[in-house]
Amino acid sequence: MNEELELYLEDAKERMNATIDHLDRNLAKIRAGRANPAILDGVLIDYYGTPTPLNRISTINTPDARTIRVQPFERNMVAVIDKAILTANLGFNPTNNGEVVIINVPPLTEERRRDLVKQVKNEGETARISIRNTRRDTNEEIKKLQKEGLSEDIAKSAETEVQEITDKFIEKIDALLVQKEKDIMTI
Repeated sequence: MNEELELYLEDAKERMNATIDHLDRNLAKIRAGRANPAILDGVLIDYYGTPTPLNRISTINTPDARTIRVQPFERNMVAVIDKAILTANLGFNPTNNGEVVIINVPPLTEERRRDLVKQVKNEGETARISIRNTRRDTNEEIKKLQKEGLSEDIAKSAETEVQEITDKFIEKIDALLVQKEKDIMTI
């Protein structure tokens, strides 16, 4: 019975870690006024009829803090990449010279910074909800084990442990959000 309990607790930790990873990836996509290749992670290119992530058909780098440079592996994909970045509605106007696509990242206005902070807070709240749902699911599994014969003391201590794990992950989320808000609001 205790082995089953340990499995539930490990599963809860794994699910919470996955939530943190997901939040981290989503926050990386929110631009903070500096050029970051992760901003283009969601851009899909029609590569010979197959939607393909941009980073699979090109090299993406940042030569300076305000520029993203996309060098496709095939020169004939430059126009397709240019169009895909425009239609992705990221707020960029890419330019190309026939060999590379260059994106100048404009500085953020104060209003845009506030909007991005709201977006960051929404991502954080979604992550918190996911963490709390994992806590709820794990506690329900503990209650099922209790009905099957797990002692009340062990069940209570397991629920306490689940709450402690939840609190640690909520703290991680808060730390990520504070850092991202700081990045966005720094001019």
